Amino acid sequence: MLAGAAAPAAYADGPAAPPQPKLPKGLYGDKDPQYDGVWRQSLALLAQHTVGVRPATAAVDWLAGQQCADGAFTAFRADPGKACDAGTLRDTNQTSAAIQALTALGGHGDAVQKAVGWLKSVQHPDGGWSSMPGGQGGSESDANSTAVVIGALAAAGEKPESVTAKGGKSPYDALLGFQLGCDAKDGERGAFTFQLKNAAPNADATAAAITGALGKGFVVAPAGKDAGQPVKALDCAKGGAPGRGADARAAVADGGASWLVGQLDANGQHLKSAMPGAEQQPDVGNTADTVVALAAGGHGAAAQQPLAWLEKNATAWAKQNGPAAYAQLVLAAHATGTDPRSFGGTDLVAALNATGPAPAGNSATSPAAADDDDTKDGDGGGIGLWWVIGVGLAVGAGVGFLISGRNKNKTGL
Repeated sequence: MLAGAAAPAAYADGPAAPPQPKLPKGLYGDKDPQYDGVWRQSLALLAQHTVGVRPATAAVDWLAGQQCADGAFTAFRADPGKACDAGTLRDTNQTSAAIQALTALGGHGDAVQKAVGWLKSVQHPDGGWSSMPGGQGGSESDANSTAVVIGALAAAGEKPESVTAKGGKSPYDALLGFQLGCDAKDGERGAFTFQLKNAAPNADATAAAITGALGKGFVVAPAGKDAGQPVKALDCAKGGAPGRGADARAAVADGGASWLVGQLDANGQHLKSAMPGAEQQPDVGNTADTVVALAAGGHGAAAQQPLAWLEKNATAWAKQNGPAAYAQLVLAAHATGTDPRSFGGTDLVAALNATGPAPAGNSATSPAAADDDDTKDGDGGGIGLWWVIGVGLAVGAGVGFLISGRNKNKTGL
């Protein structure tokens, strides 16, 4: 589909299709950004920066312009010139994603510090966070939100263990409390639950919590395919992983990694998921999250089989789900020392770039991306003529990261 192409007329005997939202200049993705605008933009910019792409100024300006005066971000502000009020749904996940992107890009120190200050102001007494703070429909802390905030704090130069709530609880106190320990059922030990109420093993929460427990964010330093740190289950003979120090957090992360590896299919290639009443299907997003989590713990060798499966099977999923999904795969490739410009025959970087304004620069343009240069808009704004994907918000996806494709923090799935 080309930008500017005429839309087909509605059938005379049927209802007209609902109008598509007018997308702001600089925004990545072509679908309504109401629930994931800041999230997908942040991941896209962060992934680009990680692989040496300099994003378009319009894209960075759009993200920075979404911030509320108190430092928080919401998913999408259609009119950034209108001040945020009490009805604006400020979101810790969107804020944390923006912090990580703006910190990496540089030049936004004041905005980052205001965002960090807001996160500190809505920390729960247990040391953790929910997606929506109290007063906005917020509930108890959850593992995903707490983990992504830890990543943001670390990216901004804070020591997460020193960010304490009244009473002295730290983010790690809350996060480690979500792990199902040695008193859990066989097959559940080491997993993390989304929230403490109705506690159940949750692959999404486990992958996010592993990187959080290690004090890491969305970008994980590459772990080579030969990085063979063993994946260790919780040592229940010694009481699991008591304490909250770095060694205990590493043991907790290992326990989560062991559980995730145990959830892979019989061939050790991918996680599975299913909507209620439906057959199980490969869970692409959480498999990508698992690859990042394993790499974060130094388990590069253990990540190789699911990584190889992603290279063969994930690009169609990313094409359907858009910029955040492409970014997730780029970051998974980076975490394992894999070339994202040759990922199972796909140039993920070019595909990600194609979902938004043309980058301002690129330190490592692939031949495929170079060939596409002749078809781009020259002004660096809007969605160029070369955009290639439609974003679907209903596919179960993973990482820590995707609201685009799962809205994980509201469903806990």
